[in-house]
Amino acid sequence: MRRFIPSTSCLIAFDTSARHLSFTKAAHELHMTQGAVSRQVAIMEDYLEVKLFERINRRLILTEAGREYAVQVSSILKQIEMATFQVMTHNSLSSVLNLAILPTFGIKWLIPRLTKFSATYPDVLLNLSTEVLPFDFNTRQVDAAIHFGEPDWPEAVMVRLMGEEVVPVCSRQMLDRIQSVEDLAQATLLQHTTRPQAWQDWFRHVGVDCPNALAGPRFEQLNMVIQAAMVGLGVALMPKFLVETELSLGQLHVPFPFAVKSPQAYYLAYPEKNASKPAVIKFRTWLLSELQNS
Repeated sequence: MRRFIPSTSCLIAFDTSARHLSFTKAAHELHMTQGAVSRQVAIMEDYLEVKLFERINRRLILTEAGREYAVQVSSILKQIEMATFQVMTHNSLSSVLNLAILPTFGIKWLIPRLTKFSATYPDVLLNLSTEVLPFDFNTRQVDAAIHFGEPDWPEAVMVRLMGEEVVPVCSRQMLDRIQSVEDLAQATLLQHTTRPQAWQDWFRHVGVDCPNALAGPRFEQLNMVIQAAMVGLGVALMPKFLVETELSLGQLHVPFPFAVKSPQAYYLAYPEKNASKPAVIKFRTWLLSELQNS
């Protein structure tokens, strides 16, 4: 059956033009003439019988249909590109592992240890991407993921890695202004979007009422929270193992050594179909061993 798909050259011309909102800039990136790019887009508009671009005050903008199509085309082209890279590695390596990681966990804990993994399993090519929340493995080119939360990822095997203890941390300047836990309750509390109740749980454990426990600036990544605390924007509640370097260098300080165990934990998640994949087995084995020895 013939597929109803525009040519790859037309899709690439459209995707590049949609990103730049300029045929001239798209032509420069693709090493084509501006007229050639414009013709490719026109061919696709004729094929679809839908206008994808329009000009307003000489500015090139996407139509509503163009905006919707651009999102889908961009995602699909990225998937094709990733699949192509994976196939190209098959001649030199026996296996590839596409791993989604938590950004701060990856930067602070995992990546500094990956030389050990590569030395142990030189035949495995490890590709890393970042994800904060669970996703559908069936729609992504990902073999496994490191997840923090509850072991409730739909249709995934969950291997518990470790728990964590969280402590408040702040800059030296802010430390001088916090003399008691009650002072801390009045300070600006930095929030992490995926842990909205973290401060509330911490104050409940230490027995102090904090009406503002849910208030404060919100950040998507823990690494952003660390930086905000370092420059004095507020007090952060951080897993201690993720701020060991900053604490040792005096960039962050613990105003009160009340470590509270998080109710959630870190997990390695992967779909059941990948349980027997050699790269997943090797990484799971290495990761559990590394956690046990660290």
